[in-house]
Amino acid sequence: MSGVDVSTGLWAGLEREIATHPAPDDGGLWSRLADRMDPAEWRPKLAEDVELRVFRLRWGNDYAMMANPRDLVHYTLSPEEAEIARLMDGTRSIKDIVVERLESSGDLDLDGVVELAQSLYVGNFLERQFFDLDAAVRRAITPESTARRKGRQFAKTLSIEWENADRLVSWFYRNGLKWFFTRPLALVSVAIAVAGFISFLFVVGSHRFSLSGQSLALGVLILMGLNYFLTFCHELGHAVVLTHYGRRVKSAGFMIYFGSPAFFVESADVLMLDRPKRILQAFGGPLAEAIVAGTASVIVLAFPEWFLSPTLYTFAVLNYFVLFMNLVPLLELDGYFILSDLIQVPDLRPRSLQFVRYDLWHKLRKREALSRPEVGLALYGTLGIAFTIFSLYTAFFFWEEIFGGLVSKLWHGGVVTRVLLVVLALIIAGPLVRGFVRILRSLWLRVRAQWRRLRFKTELRWRVEAAEMVDALPVFGDIPVEALNDLAGRVRIRTFGAGQPVVRQGDPAEAFYVVRRGTLQVVEEDRDAGNERGLRTLTRGESFGELALVRGSPRTATVRAEGEAEVFEVDRATFDRLLAGMITVPEFMPTLQQFAELHDLSCFAELGDEQLAELLEHGEWRNIAPGVEVVEQGATGDAFYAIAGGQVQVEKDGEVVKVLGPGAHFGEIALLMDVPRTATVRARTPLRVFRLDRSGFDTLIADAFRKGALYTNLGVNRIQRH
Repeated sequence: MSGVDVSTGLWAGLEREIATHPAPDDGGLWSRLADRMDPAEWRPKLAEDVELRVFRLRWGNDYAMMANPRDLVHYTLSPEEAEIARLMDGTRSIKDIVVERLESSGDLDLDGVVELAQSLYVGNFLERQFFDLDAAVRRAITPESTARRKGRQFAKTLSIEWENADRLVSWFYRNGLKWFFTRPLALVSVAIAVAGFISFLFVVGSHRFSLSGQSLALGVLILMGLNYFLTFCHELGHAVVLTHYGRRVKSAGFMIYFGSPAFFVESADVLMLDRPKRILQAFGGPLAEAIVAGTASVIVLAFPEWFLSPTLYTFAVLNYFVLFMNLVPLLELDGYFILSDLIQVPDLRPRSLQFVRYDLWHKLRKREALSRPEVGLALYGTLGIAFTIFSLYTAFFFWEEIFGGLVSKLWHGGVVTRVLLVVLALIIAGPLVRGFVRILRSLWLRVRAQWRRLRFKTELRWRVEAAEMVDALPVFGDIPVEALNDLAGRVRIRTFGAGQPVVRQGDPAEAFYVVRRGTLQVVEEDRDAGNERGLRTLTRGESFGELALVRGSPRTATVRAEGEAEVFEVDRATFDRLLAGMITVPEFMPTLQQFAELHDLSCFAELGDEQLAELLEHGEWRNIAPGVEVVEQGATGDAFYAIAGGQVQVEKDGEVVKVLGPGAHFGEIALLMDVPRTATVRARTPLRVFRLDRSGFDTLIADAFRKGALYTNLGVNRIQRH
């Protein structure tokens, strides 16, 4: 293998390992290799420049922001995930972190730790740099020039992005704009904005100008140029405030927005600022716009006879209207972000629209009382929908009032104006066509879902797929062919849109489900406080709801579609019929009971059915009589115990120091290393415990890595990428 460079990376490490520790005859090299490749022993370490901040909100729903300043990538994490990330200092293995979290929170959150570590690696938050081999191979197979890539991006998104915008913004800031952050110039700026608006009111009251009747060529071109300049100033206002507070602009660009060319800045780095600074950054754009529009109004008031004054008046009217629309907090514009920071509800609009669309009518139909947070969501969502309709009407009014006669004049104005008309038509029609296509696509998805439900009733292939997926579920063990045929013949397929609940917390269990396509999120809701906590995600082949059917209990969590998703649904009657036929399969019902028993233990509450099955495979239930020592002080630790029923007493040097009951656990340090037990644990009453040894624990972590769910669902599983 001459010419192959093995001086770096894994092979170099193996070469050094072999050189310094020659392999014995018993195959110790492979044991050491297995240790090095063991995912449970991976010691992730955050890069030195990574920032992590936790934001505490008045109404709950606290969150954390994590920034990779090299690539300007930001993740939104839960406070619990932030605590896990802080433990990634290079001294702890994945196993250490899982056990430390178990000791502090009582949750054996395998997927949470593994997926967070993987996502931070992919986002280059760790010292070990991530290399996207798949993307590199795609680029090598289908190379394309930068111009072609930009052109394809514009055709798809109607936008062109420039990634070195921070240099230009910093130049503007250093060469003059920084003085606007001094008290004297800030007061002057506000005074110009206020005086300009007062001047505008005087001009309107004079009735000397109207929105129609402008000159064809020069007025329209000047108006368009002024609008571009105003948009540039607006976005520069946002960007300069960001620079002033030491953050960076990731990119800027040009886009066609609702038929109008516009500039934009990507300012996700604002998420790392404190709340007052975020509010000022959101207000920076409207203030810059108010200064420009105010200056135009002062000129019109001072020089009403100037030939450009009618155009400047139209410019002022348009931009005060845009400023008003921008500051009304019912659209997802600057006013919305200011309001959401003021009331400390960062996801107000999506939550409210989701509540109005899916939950409000459900509660009204069932005549359920709304909590105070739900009343707020319903009110804001309803007003937001109404204001969106009003915005479309007023936008049509301004377009028709100002440009109503422009089409006829352009068409009869000669070849040049006809070309200009065609260009304007393409610019305006592009987003309209795209919006129309989205509407058609949404309707098509609904029609397709209904068609699939009808076709599903007659096609054998889908029934076979449902039967195979149910049979593969670990909770059921081996189901006889007759029972599978009976089940598959009665299964239904259902489609859910983004944010739509499949089951709701507290509702009676009427069915169980298997995910056929898409991603679902399991959340625990605190309806009085309006908070929710993400528990886990479900992807293809995973099931939910069967344990509630077995126990006849209400739903313990809400399951909601992250995007468009399809599930197989098995109703209660079919499920009961399947259970009744399981008398010939004696291991079936005990397995379900054991799943339910494991799920009720707090340390296993966040595990999915597949992991619960692995627990049953690698651990065991034990019934212990009163007075029997479960573990002995001084003995080597080899297993972890979770108490399902009964009590134990913890003794140190012969003295009882505490008593543990159902839901508690002990012996977790044995999951890490061979160390002597620090205390004796003795059954105080008849005891039922679940015992998990080190090898079973390591297998669970390795299986969590092998699932690879993160690489297909990055940015979905409780982690938002900005």
